[in-house]
Amino acid sequence: MDRFLVAMEWPRKLLIAVLGALALFLLFAAFGEIKGLRFIGSGVPATNTITVTGMGEVFAVPDIAEFNATVMEEGDDVKAAQEKATEKINAIISYLKGEGIDEKDIRTIDYSANPKYEWSTQVCADRGYCPGGKQTLVGFQVSQTVSVKVRDTDQAGDLLAGVGDRGVSSVSGLNFTMDDQDAVEAEARDEAIADAKAKAEELAKSLGVSLVRIVGFSENGGGIPYYTRNAAYGMGGADMAVAQEAAPAPDIPKGENKIISNVSLTYEIQ
Repeated sequence: MDRFLVAMEWPRKLLIAVLGALALFLLFAAFGEIKGLRFIGSGVPATNTITVTGMGEVFAVPDIAEFNATVMEEGDDVKAAQEKATEKINAIISYLKGEGIDEKDIRTIDYSANPKYEWSTQVCADRGYCPGGKQTLVGFQVSQTVSVKVRDTDQAGDLLAGVGDRGVSSVSGLNFTMDDQDAVEAEARDEAIADAKAKAEELAKSLGVSLVRIVGFSENGGGIPYYTRNAAYGMGGADMAVAQEAAPAPDIPKGENKIISNVSLTYEIQ
């Protein structure tokens, strides 16, 4: 009998140990799931929520000026047109470098060589212009456009006048921006989030509920630049004719850029 009891005791203890280990495993697993609910986007989806919006805006003085300079020349053949265009564009680039513009801030954004045609019609003595006509090749046109980044914005007006003195065909796209745009956008976003959080706290107080956690976030139009106050002269592409004499440097007010961020926060409430 004693042997029988001893034989039965060992399986019972083993079963108890296995069940204890399983219980501990389930307990730790449940604890991990509960702990995970604290993190945004995890755990059981929230059913009771409120959504608020916030806006942030930052004013910043531009520290970068950019413009495009185009040279356009014609010739009897492509080579002749290229030689004329190359001579002028090289003179412009040499001038810009001499004024302190780094080579990395001068880049070609367009280069083209195209045939130029003229359409001619025959004149009939009895009816004026006769029907029909023909297209005649009269030469070739070469165009090169360079984009120039000016890191000293006070220098922009002098440079516009300088490239005009050197036979540029047009100047366009003058624009004032910021070198570290991301930092300004982040500042505007932080203001928008703070605005949304303040609205959420006020709304929760009015509703008599408590804010649990943020379960959703979105940003609409983050970092949209608005040009305000003394808006940049020539923005949008004003052309400038080739000057016959040394052109006076234009006054180029750079004003301020207003960066706006709009965010939306969704809170779980209880």
